[in-house]
Amino acid sequence: MFCTYVLKSIKNDRFYVGHTQNIEKRLQEHNNNESKSTKNKGPWELIYTKEFSTRSEAMRFEISLKKIKNKGYLLKQIKNQ
Repeated sequence: MFCTYVLKSIKNDRFYVGHTQNIEKRLQEHNNNESKSTKNKGPWELIYTKEFSTRSEAMRFEISLKKIKNKGYLLKQIKNQ
């Protein structure tokens, strides 16, 4: 199983969207500054996940969420999933 996830930075109220096969490990990597794109921007909390049977489905959904630039609209979209 693959999942698309949304993280929220407790430090600066920013969002990060990604996909992974192991959400627990990936969240730990984000919070331990092991991810270049989120380094020194956390701590991060997981606010949303959606599972997919293939990586390509998870990536497609990730890309669609990343196109949303308005935080309020992003939250509305993931709430309605």
